Amino acid sequence: MAKAIREAYGEALVKYGRGNPDVVVLDADVSGSTRSALFQAACPERFFNVGVAEANMAAMGAGFASVGKIPFINTFAAFIVTLGLLPARIFGSYSNLNVKFMGAYGGLSDAYDGPSHHSIEDVAIMRALPNFRVYTASDATLTDWLVRHAIESKGPMYVRLSRDVFPSVYGPGTVFEDGKGKVLREGKDAAIVACGVMVGLALDAAKELAAEGIEAAVIDMFTIKPLDAELLLEFARSAGAIVTAEEHSVIGGLGGAVAEALVAEQACVPVGFVGLADCHTECGSYAELLKKYQLDAPAIAAKVRETVAKKRSAL
Repeated sequence: MAKAIREAYGEALVKYGRGNPDVVVLDADVSGSTRSALFQAACPERFFNVGVAEANMAAMGAGFASVGKIPFINTFAAFIVTLGLLPARIFGSYSNLNVKFMGAYGGLSDAYDGPSHHSIEDVAIMRALPNFRVYTASDATLTDWLVRHAIESKGPMYVRLSRDVFPSVYGPGTVFEDGKGKVLREGKDAAIVACGVMVGLALDAAKELAAEGIEAAVIDMFTIKPLDAELLLEFARSAGAIVTAEEHSVIGGLGGAVAEALVAEQACVPVGFVGLADCHTECGSYAELLKKYQLDAPAIAAKVRETVAKKRSAL
């Protein structure tokens, strides 16, 4: 049965952090939402609720990292990359300290709290910081691996998490590799490069397209920085068309990273972008918001049709 990403995250903190005395967890008074409260219950002596003081929390995390601890700092993504940005830049990026920035309720998943709580620019901000690695969790299995990877690897990291339950993409025991995207479906006509909860929607779109005779590959590019440019080039050559799908602004996120990588290698193929069209969002149910802002499976399928048509017209 599928599990909410935030729930999987809290469980993974306990699973991998309970037996590691270097792991400390900080939260900005939203531990019930981020589910870091599970670690608080298991390891209260290594949990710190700093209150609504996100910048202080990030700076405290840097202090812990400077003496060899592995701090996970937690709040909503919209706040961790804004109120926490200066310490992220100075202590995480410039000082290259081992702080793990965990952005809960990524994208539009904090649906009814509206634009002040929606996170539509976090990937763009964090991937611009030198030394930071940036990842987006697409399901519970990947979330579990990302927590373990964060503990095992050195350096600052930003992980975008989501709130809701979405269908599982991976089975237990799936092997992931840093800097390597996962091919979930092969296809010769186009490749959908997605991240986060958009991965499952991309698989739904690919099934819809297959019924029309369009075979679209689906790639989970959960590792946005470092980006798997080699895999992108492989599918640019074999499929001849790329569509990116992200729950983020079309400016500076996964789509921007993919376009940069393709241009750097002079891979001149049609590229379509599914994402927020340089706008702020509004309140509503999560499903309604995804539909309104064209972030659902039909929107992905439509963009693939449009991009494949451009490829074929150029032949």
